[in-house]
Amino acid sequence: MARDHFGRNIHYLRISLTDHCNLRCVYCMPEDMTFRPNAELMQDDEILRLTRLFAGLGFDKIRLTGGEPTVRANVVEIVRGIAATSGIRSVSMTTNGLLLSRLAKPLAEAGLQRVNISIDSLAPEKFHRLTRWGKVEDVWAGIFAAEEAGLTPVKLNVVVVAGYNEKDVIDLARLTLEHPWQVRFIEMMPFAGATELQVSRMVTAAQIQEWIEAALGTLEPANGGKLDGEARLFRLPEATGDLGFISSVTRPFCASCTRARLTADGILRMCLLREKEVDLLTPLRAGASLDDLRQLILDAVWDKPWGHGLSEGTIPLNRVMSEIGG
Repeated sequence: MARDHFGRNIHYLRISLTDHCNLRCVYCMPEDMTFRPNAELMQDDEILRLTRLFAGLGFDKIRLTGGEPTVRANVVEIVRGIAATSGIRSVSMTTNGLLLSRLAKPLAEAGLQRVNISIDSLAPEKFHRLTRWGKVEDVWAGIFAAEEAGLTPVKLNVVVVAGYNEKDVIDLARLTLEHPWQVRFIEMMPFAGATELQVSRMVTAAQIQEWIEAALGTLEPANGGKLDGEARLFRLPEATGDLGFISSVTRPFCASCTRARLTADGILRMCLLREKEVDLLTPLRAGASLDDLRQLILDAVWDKPWGHGLSEGTIPLNRVMSEIGG
């Protein structure tokens, strides 16, 4: 079991399969983004070796991220290998959904259990403005393909950006009236690349909840009032699904954080919003022993910070969001 010096059991690893993406969302990266060469990223066998190493330290929950994880070559076989790793009990993925119409079934057959799908607007023109390249129809096809493949409960991630999609939150919330989905509204967090937009156009989770209640009625706490990961859950009267509010900026949940992040280039990052990192890929390729790598991980876990420093004005600028993996 890997514990930090605050006593938290760190057992949830988010693995970025690639920094590459088939969208260029305004709050994530510039349109002319340059990605790392594939040779600098973890290769398939390296991902699986490190997964086994983390599993041996008590990590039992894996979420695959990007960039966009479904653009990674051999993604189905990577999922199969991770799902077959002894000690891993949960394998999920965060995706933009564009490729799920053809990948949802093979991913589920390989061992993927759940997906979070990003959809920031239901309006085609607004969706395209936010993502620059995307078609919302393709995401819809991916959502229903995921549901049909049994990748449930389907969770829909919505980043609310002032001046872009704040008026869309009501229609997105209404989805839970008829579908057993969890629609999750996420406060925009500041990183390198789009920092000015991220800071100036952030909408708080409290404001979003206020808008929804004014339009659709009082929300009832769900999940016994407990966090579902990082989301505080509520339900509209007589709804089939849930609404989640992720207030990373205004109401951080650092006390309950059990996460570590492994970037696509093999860097261990213990807090999404802190710059400190530990390189695992370089020593792995240099022939470091498993004991040496294990100690690097345990030392990094022990030093995991209590939380981010946004309230003190500390913004992580050494990577854009797609280079970390969310």
